[in-house]
Amino acid sequence: MPTLRTLLALPVCLTLLGLAPAASTAPAPPASDTALTQLVTAGRAPAAALLADEDSVSRFAHAEAAATSRSAHPSPSAAATPDAASGAEPRTTNSATDSPTNGTAPASNAGATKAEAKAIHRTDHFRAGSITKTFIATVVLQLAAENRLSLSDTVDAHLPGLVRGAGNDGRALTLRALLAHTSGLADFTADTSGAVPLTPVEAVRIALTHPPADRGRFAYSNTNYALLGMVVEQVTGHSYAAEAERRVIAPLHLKGTSFPGARRSLPEPHGRAYATDGSDVTDLDPRVAGAAGELVTTLADLNRFYAALLRGDLLPPRQLREMLDTRAAHGSYGIGLYPVKLPCGTTVWGHNGRITGSYVRTAATRDGRRVLTFRVNTDAIADPDLEPALLAAEFCPRTP
Repeated sequence: MPTLRTLLALPVCLTLLGLAPAASTAPAPPASDTALTQLVTAGRAPAAALLADEDSVSRFAHAEAAATSRSAHPSPSAAATPDAASGAEPRTTNSATDSPTNGTAPASNAGATKAEAKAIHRTDHFRAGSITKTFIATVVLQLAAENRLSLSDTVDAHLPGLVRGAGNDGRALTLRALLAHTSGLADFTADTSGAVPLTPVEAVRIALTHPPADRGRFAYSNTNYALLGMVVEQVTGHSYAAEAERRVIAPLHLKGTSFPGARRSLPEPHGRAYATDGSDVTDLDPRVAGAAGELVTTLADLNRFYAALLRGDLLPPRQLREMLDTRAAHGSYGIGLYPVKLPCGTTVWGHNGRITGSYVRTAATRDGRRVLTFRVNTDAIADPDLEPALLAAEFCPRTP
């Protein structure tokens, strides 16, 4: 039986035992937040941001290179790694909320540096580049489910005579080949550098001045989706933008997502976009990409779209299986989506998007329960290994 002295000492011991862990177990920032800072340091991006969603829980984090000082109001969870080569110091903050739509942009402050003016806020609109392809592919698969077209249809069946020249022949190409990038058609942006506004027909004619690559092999080409946009219009009588709005954007209430057409400016709110030489390229004619990369959107909208798509909210089971079938592209690409197997064995599905001044990547688990979108406000990440490292940090379990 314990003595009286022992019983009196026990509450003090328990108190001390309770205090000690509290001082040493402050939660570490998520591994993906730490990886995000590398997009600013090793990746040389002016700023980076991510939004991660799992079920009803959402987490936003951003980092920007501050040339001389931190924000006047740094987050308590800030983590920074100095970039010795540039003298910049990235500032990373993160916040969590129980709803993907609750986040607000950080308040401005009088001490904001020039670099902080380049920061990415949670509600910013931005150009999503080739992530547009997942939207277009979804529309095409919906039309297939309605028996308004078949993926085995030839391109010529819908656009007779258009694809001819230099060995290219639309009579021998199927819609499936366009969707999976196995058509062999040259990429028109190799000639334009993604800088020349074009009509879809002009884009296709540029591609047709080049002989095709080996048909049946995976060869990523923006020309494929320029043609698919034309097929959607031919089948429905409406533009691909109008069909995507009616079939995807409106049903999912993607209020920050749009096809801007020829509108050069971004909707408010938005940050700035920078070319690799540091010049401001925020204003851009979206016709440089068209159906292959026109989309403007937000982090939250992309997460909602990919989660809904993979849950089966937008496509019947058969069409969703076809979207995830990578056999035509020999494992490289499905239909508007592609898989990445991470070092821990987890496979994530999604797409990336690159357009002047913007790079964005969305990845999600097969069931759509976990989804991550990250972006930088320039069109290139200096170290290509940073993207898979960030995905692994988010989707692979952390080891003690």
